[in-house]
Amino acid sequence: MGLSNLTTPAPISCMSLIFSALITAIPAAAADQSAVSEPMQGVPPARSTQVTMQNYRDYPMSKWAFQNTGAPLNAVVIPRQGKIVELPGPYQPQLGEKVFVSTGGQKQSFDQIFEHNFADGLAIIKGNQLLHENYFHSFNAHAQHIWFSMSKSLASSAFGLLVEQGKVDLNASPADYITELKGSGFERVTVQQVLDHATSLDFKETYTDLSSDFAQHYAPALNMAYLPGARDVQPNNSDIYGVHDFLSRFIKPDPNREPGDNFDYNSANADVIGWMISRISGQPFKDFIQQNIWAKLGAEHDATFLVDRAYMPAVTGGMNSTVRDAARFGMMIRDSGKFNGEQVIPAEWVDASLNINDRLRANMATNTNYKEELWTAYHNMWWILDESIGEFAAVGIHGQVIYINRKADTVMVWFSSQPVAGAARNETFRAKLNAARQMAALL
Repeated sequence: MGLSNLTTPAPISCMSLIFSALITAIPAAAADQSAVSEPMQGVPPARSTQVTMQNYRDYPMSKWAFQNTGAPLNAVVIPRQGKIVELPGPYQPQLGEKVFVSTGGQKQSFDQIFEHNFADGLAIIKGNQLLHENYFHSFNAHAQHIWFSMSKSLASSAFGLLVEQGKVDLNASPADYITELKGSGFERVTVQQVLDHATSLDFKETYTDLSSDFAQHYAPALNMAYLPGARDVQPNNSDIYGVHDFLSRFIKPDPNREPGDNFDYNSANADVIGWMISRISGQPFKDFIQQNIWAKLGAEHDATFLVDRAYMPAVTGGMNSTVRDAARFGMMIRDSGKFNGEQVIPAEWVDASLNINDRLRANMATNTNYKEELWTAYHNMWWILDESIGEFAAVGIHGQVIYINRKADTVMVWFSSQPVAGAARNETFRAKLNAARQMAALL
């Protein structure tokens, strides 16, 4: 798929592109955390430990970078507001000592499973109480961590407010609301198909093909990947400056597939949802999130949101918060959009994520990346495990998860700095998810 009139930096080597993480399981050597030096050692840091935009997603640099993304990247603030809603506890710290059988067949405590699989922090919530939390890699309860694609679930939750207000028809095209999308790959799809990653775009999300459109154009515009010279590109000498340019000018339909007939995970879909939120509401995306969600969660801390090259929020993966504040968001979703006595997101919209039909199940079952995993479906930008008990999750690359289990009245949050990006066929990701599911069964 070609692109005319694009000013592109010089070709990039395999070693210099940060979006080079493998989506298969990590090699055994990578799991030996003790063999790798710690990042940012010394004042100033030794050159060998210096975190940069180029290496911020490379382990072990990610252990520091994922807790300080505003340093290598660019971020804006989403302020907390109002009285803090306390999470009393932790009341059952002994849960961290509960022994489970890990995916490798070893018996390990809950905390050991998480620590040995690159977790940075975790929390277990039951009802409104904090039962257990733990932090690793110098992370702590007051430090922020990047959500990556858990941000998609935040955006889709906020989108439900516009649906409730009758401002969005889920069967309409996004191009009906954003005229710049006419002629793009998003014109022939419905809003619902965007929310379900069923848009059949001629654009693949890949972390291994360094010559791909994703690596060469989308990720640099998103300002979350290193490409030599990409930050020096100016809006007056490039057709693709920010993500919105990429969505409207680059993405085309895949002529060999029809929208709705597949689950094809593509981060660009979330960027469209974020654009629609801003265009329809008339507010900047970060202000919409702050006023309608973050200000109502009794958050302990401000959040931050990474921005693209045009300083627009990277909706698909830019949210950063503390573990407990992410848990507050998860509690609100677990409780059908209600938090601290206030209906934050319409219950009908939140619960719709668990209304799974045969088409959604079939799309997941036939996806070559995820058909071997535990997910039964993907709907409204949530990953579904068992809709019958309200078990679902928000998931981000490198091991970020908000796990919700309504039957157990439980929310678990864990942040990670896994060396490998994707969750598919990733044993470090599976180990933590399996342990969380076993813990929920006990609760």
